[in-house]
Amino acid sequence: MKIYTRTGDQGKTALFGGGRVEKSHPRVQAYGTVDELNSFLGSALPALASLEIRDRLSSLQHDLFALGANLATPPAEDGAPHPHVPPLPVSRIPDMERWMDDADEELPPLRSFILPGGTQGAAALHVCRTVCRRAERMVVELHESLRGETGNESPSQEAARAELGEVIRYLNRLSDLFFTLSRLENRRAGVPDVEWKKEGAPMGEGGA
Repeated sequence: MKIYTRTGDQGKTALFGGGRVEKSHPRVQAYGTVDELNSFLGSALPALASLEIRDRLSSLQHDLFALGANLATPPAEDGAPHPHVPPLPVSRIPDMERWMDDADEELPPLRSFILPGGTQGAAALHVCRTVCRRAERMVVELHESLRGETGNESPSQEAARAELGEVIRYLNRLSDLFFTLSRLENRRAGVPDVEWKKEGAPMGEGGA
């Protein structure tokens, strides 16, 4: 099986379940950015010193693949889910919240804004956080593009918007997790977070 197909040479791509759209389409932008996030997460994992953090984040790579598959699959006209698409990993959200609660028990109180930095692993997780936020914005844009007239949305629109709402909730929680675990990675390495200093403030005085 050849990797190249030449079918996208004119700037269009196929969606799961049929149909072709421009590669600039909001749906393609959304699942493409989730794929980008997964790549950044994969590159961050080897830099993490904490085996526990690596294990937890490794499981999320599979979640992101499932999210991308759902984003690449428009719902059927009757709103029925596609049988070959993996379910959305919404059951992971309580796990992420628990992981953040566990981390907060180790972390000092957050008293100022934190800049990306510290250990290589922590800095890599900050990159994941910002790409995750961009993915979230892309999904929000797709969600809004499917909005129909109030009370007059088709079953397909209703199903798509409900599904995208869950994706937004997942990505919102994931970006918080990246931030928290970047702080935990620094903490366990004995490296202080990089606090934002207000211009003109004395060294050591936070600007938040």
